[in-house]
Amino acid sequence: MIRHLKGFAIAAAFTAAVTAAEAADTLKFAVTDVEGLEKLQVEWGPFKKVLEEKSGLKFEFFPVNNRTAAAEALRFKKVDFVLTGPAEYVVMNKRTNAKPIAGFSRPDYFCAIIVMADSGITQMEQLKGKDVVFKSVGSTSGHLCPSQLLMDYGIDPKKDVNLKFVARNIMHESIKNGSADALGDNYRSWVGKARDKDTLPPGAFRILARSGDLPNDVLMAGSHVDQSAIKKIQTALDGHSQDFVDAITTNEENMKYAGMKFLTAIEDKDYNLVRSMYSTIGYPQYSEFVGD
Repeated sequence: MIRHLKGFAIAAAFTAAVTAAEAADTLKFAVTDVEGLEKLQVEWGPFKKVLEEKSGLKFEFFPVNNRTAAAEALRFKKVDFVLTGPAEYVVMNKRTNAKPIAGFSRPDYFCAIIVMADSGITQMEQLKGKDVVFKSVGSTSGHLCPSQLLMDYGIDPKKDVNLKFVARNIMHESIKNGSADALGDNYRSWVGKARDKDTLPPGAFRILARSGDLPNDVLMAGSHVDQSAIKKIQTALDGHSQDFVDAITTNEENMKYAGMKFLTAIEDKDYNLVRSMYSTIGYPQYSEFVGD
């Protein structure tokens, strides 16, 4: 009887050890703008599958309700990898020292200031004192970037314009009906979701100014993650780029990544432009998420 009990105890201990080892070998992956496990599986399940196949690593989704939750999970080592935007990366890096390991280089990822072509506004300087609408508080391309674009032309977004934040469709209608003089937004998103669905021709709108291409969405690794795992992921992304892009763009929500390229030679300094944007909107420490 004692022998049987000892044998059972040894078997149980071995099973527990194997389970712990398997858990330790499973890397947790989060996406900041996707809430809920079901949505994660639908939008990013194909990417996860290819990542496991090409890297030889095992991944598990780690759902987060918001970017703050993702940052805290990184800080306490509950998640290993987070896919996020440039504005979110800067804050997470400051809070957790997590590092960028791959950029998701998106075509035409820039912001623009847009007016109606018949508005009489042909120079950025004419926007002083005018009503301007942006889309999302804290968004890289819908807040930080257009704010910086205004500042680049000597217009302080905090003082020199009447700034409001509204949904994209309302923002678009606002410049059409005259309740706003200009809008600032992610150019490609505005074209695809507002302008090109309008009955007015594209020539009815004027691009008053545009930024340069923005820093990329970024896959970041927690400071606790082993370098060998990071290297396996980077090698997989470099060697099978199109497989990953095809996996990502199987879902309509991810079509912004169509035509993208993975950049694994990525550095933290690539995001200094975003840090300057935080200073422009009055957050020089870039240690908190604007709008939360």
